[in-house]
Amino acid sequence: MIWSSLWPFVLFAVGVVVVIWATERLLEGLVGLAGLLRVSTFAIAAILSGFEAENVAVGLAAARREAAELALGTVFGGAIFLVCVALGLGALFYPLRVMLPRGFLVLMAVCPVLVGAGLIGGRTSRPSGVVLLAAFAVAILYLVRASRNHAFLESEEVREAEEEPRSYPVAIGLTVVGLLVIAFGGELVTRGAQGIVSVLGLSTLLVGMVVTPAAIEIEEVIRQAVPAREGRPEVSAGNLVGTLIYFLWFNMGLIALIFPVSANPLVLRLDWPYLVGVTWLATLFFARGRVGRAEGALLVALYCIYVVLHVAFG
Repeated sequence: MIWSSLWPFVLFAVGVVVVIWATERLLEGLVGLAGLLRVSTFAIAAILSGFEAENVAVGLAAARREAAELALGTVFGGAIFLVCVALGLGALFYPLRVMLPRGFLVLMAVCPVLVGAGLIGGRTSRPSGVVLLAAFAVAILYLVRASRNHAFLESEEVREAEEEPRSYPVAIGLTVVGLLVIAFGGELVTRGAQGIVSVLGLSTLLVGMVVTPAAIEIEEVIRQAVPAREGRPEVSAGNLVGTLIYFLWFNMGLIALIFPVSANPLVLRLDWPYLVGVTWLATLFFARGRVGRAEGALLVALYCIYVVLHVAFG
């Protein structure tokens, strides 16, 4: 009896570890293939700076199992966690003084608006998925071009992977293993999360929008803080924008295109407006050129309020 109650937590925890490990292997494989194909080091780092395969894997696995709240949680809950907790905590430790190009600010403001527009009918649609993926491709192209003369997009993981040259068989093997294991890990996370809902009697939306994104994206706090600590606040800010675009346009685009899901009405009434609000607030901070400790504390406080709202209404 005790084991049956603990089993979902074990599945969930193992799944989180597996998808994070597999994402690192996939990244090593992709970087190895890009190097062998003579893609520029700059382009690799810029394109993969916001790459979050674990987020995509859990989102697609949940959508395939028709766990809509968990799938949409990797989009809306993950983005809110990124803006409020990763940026907020990072700024509390290492305040940011940075001036982003205007195009970055425009993308950051538009990103959350466009992702929710596809849910207005109460269900994601394949045409909206195509639009989001097209927008993602254009946005990444712009971010790469805008970062060519000044480093706004960098990835420590990519840099480490580049230090170990790979042969074609190894690079392809890492890529294939990464994809397969990520898919497996995503299934474990989804099944574990569904079991936790049953065991604890929590709302699926609370687990999907708060618990799961926080578990799989906690390392974003470190990724946000490290460049700022090293005196590169523009990289922290640029990577935030890049990761948001992956979360909101790439992940949501794939879910809508491959496994369309229905949206709980609370997603439209709470999660989407909240995402727009906190992202616009963060955009305002960046437009002013500073995300200090006071701004960081405000973002963290807003996340606490978001959790309370989900507990109360979810």
